[in-house]
Amino acid sequence: PLEIVRHAVDDASMMCCRKFGDAPEVIISGRLDLTFPYIPTHLHYILLELLKNAMRATVEHHGVDSGEDYPPVRVIIADGNENEDVVIKVADEGGGIPRSNVQKIWSYLFTTASPKVQEGLMAFSGGVDHSVDSPLAGLGYGLPISRSYARYFGGDVSIMSMEGYGTDAFVY
Repeated sequence: PLEIVRHAVDDASMMCCRKFGDAPEVIISGRLDLTFPYIPTHLHYILLELLKNAMRATVEHHGVDSGEDYPPVRVIIADGNENEDVVIKVADEGGGIPRSNVQKIWSYLFTTASPKVQEGLMAFSGGVDHSVDSPLAGLGYGLPISRSYARYFGGDVSIMSMEGYGTDAFVY
């Protein structure tokens, strides 16, 4: 998964820089030598969604002009001989999600993107739903689809948030 994480980090960083002019650093740690059978495009989609959310939250929470002062987004790849699952964690210090919104994030069409972005997406006729040409945030289907991909193949995506601090997302 290290290679897929790196590609997702590169894509999310490029999208964040295009939107805000900068992006937080991403630190990858854990089992960097790990291999396991999975569909790379699905894992990339899931990680890209989580990283886009983490980067956007970090930049918006700390201020667009913070630049080098952004706390890093952390990606941890975990596995062990006795573990039931491979787990990839994406952790940010982007201010967290209000508890009143935590269940809503799994609902299709729930979004925190500005209405201007949504209007632009509705008019977009490029036919591409999750390329790097897509905006950083949009119509509210990234997380629900990510969880569906993971669950279809026996995994899951879960989110633990601490409002005022940040969010940890887990891909099983």
